[in-house]
Amino acid sequence: MVKYYNKSVILSRKPGKTKDDPWSILIALFDENNPHLKGKTPFRVLEFENIEKVRLWDLRNISFYLAGNDLVINDLVFLNIELKKEDRIITLTGQQELDKN
Repeated sequence: MVKYYNKSVILSRKPGKTKDDPWSILIALFDENNPHLKGKTPFRVLEFENIEKVRLWDLRNISFYLAGNDLVINDLVFLNIELKKEDRIITLTGQQELDKN
């Protein structure tokens, strides 16, 4: 498991080279919330190939954008990424800031 300190992430999928190849997951790390609204560039992009499933555990502020097929997770303190290659599963856990209201 690897821990990243970042404010938000965008999860995107990427098709394989052919229609029968497995998909990849792209995890873009950002220093601020809602980077997709501001045209921000990630400070790091992680690509994991041959992934079947991504699990999101213990995260509560997640938005799914239908126009881009992306998930955005805001208000992060840190994000843990665990890869189980034999199962082709990525598990994301982390800590988000408490509500500011």
